[in-house]
Order: sequence, then C-alpha cells, then structure tokens
Amino acid sequence: MPPISASDVSDLRARTGVPILACKEALEEANGDMEKAIEILRKRGVAQAVKKADRTQHEGALFIAQNDAKAVLVSLKCETDFVARNEAFSALGQSLAQTLLEKGEAAAKEEAEKAMPEAVQKLGENISLGDMQEVSAPTVGSYVHSNRKIAVIIGLDVPGEGAKAKDVAMHAAAMNPPYVHPDDVPAELLEKEREIWKEQLSKENKPEAILEKIMLGKEKKFREENALTKQAFVKDANQTIEKYLGSAQIESYVRIVV
Repeated sequence: MPPISASDVSDLRARTGVPILACKEALEEANGDMEKAIEILRKRGVAQAVKKADRTQHEGALFIAQNDAKAVLVSLKCETDFVARNEAFSALGQSLAQTLLEKGEAAAKEEAEKAMPEAVQKLGENISLGDMQEVSAPTVGSYVHSNRKIAVIIGLDVPGEGAKAKDVAMHAAAMNPPYVHPDDVPAELLEKEREIWKEQLSKENKPEAILEKIMLGKEKKFREENALTKQAFVKDANQTIEKYLGSAQIESYVRIVV
C-alpha cells in the first residue's frame, strides 16, 4: 500500500471534522480508501460526533485545579444542563483541569481532542472545550459554585494567605464585581452613567455647584460598588474586602460564568 498522503488526511478531516491522527489511522486501516475510512470512523462513533457539532451548546460546567501558587480554570460546554450535571462529563472536565495545571494548555487541548468523540458518543450531545484560564501568584484561592456555573480565581501578592484568597473568591462569585479597584472602572462607562445622572438631576433645579458635588458623590459610589476591594465583605458587612485582606493585594482576578 502506498503511504498515506497529507492531502488525503486533510481531505478526510475536512469531510468529517475528525482529528488528524484518527483520520490517518482510519485511512491506513482502509488502505487509502476514503469512503471506507469514513465508514470506519462512523463505526467508531467518531464521525457521528461530528454530526452533532452544529448543535448549539448553551450549557456547560466549570472546573478548577490548583496548587499553592497556581490555579487553572476550564470551561466544558454541552447542550443541556442534564449532561452538564452528568458524572462522566464532570470527570472529563476535572481531568482536563488537572492536565492544564500539571502539563499546560497544549496537553489539555490534546487530551480534549482525544476524549471528546467518546464523550459525545456516550452522552449523546455535542461537547467542546471552552475557555481556559491560568493564574500564578504567591497565593492563589479559588471557588466553584455548587452548580458549577460560576467559578473564580484570586491571586494575592503575598504567600500564606490561602484562606483569605478563597474567601475573596467566594465573595466575588456571589457579588460579581466587574473590577478590582475603583480606578479600574472604564471612563466610557462612567460617561454613560454621568449622562443618566445629569438627566435625573436636571429636574431638581439645584445650583450648579451643588449638582457638581452630587455628581462627584455618585461617581465615587458607582466606582466603589463595582470594585471588588471596596465591596462590603459578604461574611462580615462591617469591613470591606480591602480591609479584610490587610496588607495583601489582589494581583489577579478571574471570574467565569456559563
């Protein structure tokens, strides 16, 4: 049998969407016969997985793996919440997260490519690898909500504060602050809010100097409400996250929702 050409492998991949290695193996088994190779892939359930690929994936789950100084987050997407809660789906997601932590992104993607066809065949839905995030810091803390729809990673600039980092991650999961510090709030977002405030205040007939002070107060409040460090800590409303952390500073903040 003549060697399998790269163009034949590429053509089979284009027709089936199956990974290159699986295409090459199928062509070798079929002695180069393209149609027979497609039949082989269908019998293995791999080509059937491709047929599902155009179905929308509105659901999914989030998985985190971490050690003392690094945490990673993997999003695994599917079509229904029923599959998102399946044990086999969860096992795959956690395995990918652990691989990402220990071996890096390329290894995680390779594992996903090999495992997806079998997972699709077993679970009966289109499944794909979504977002992958990695945070390295002197201290990392993470939190995944019980439904695996919200996950947060916090990186602190000092070591030995794992409990605090986890508490802040839990807080961020619940309160959804879009920014870490008040100064992080974008100018364009503030400008839109100012237009709304001006319209609201225009009906109050107050002196210009008073209106300007009110506007400054509204801006300060808006910045702080949207900044993680200035929010009241969910476990103790008498102190902000900033005060709870003491001398520790947040240097990384990742929050993902599916």
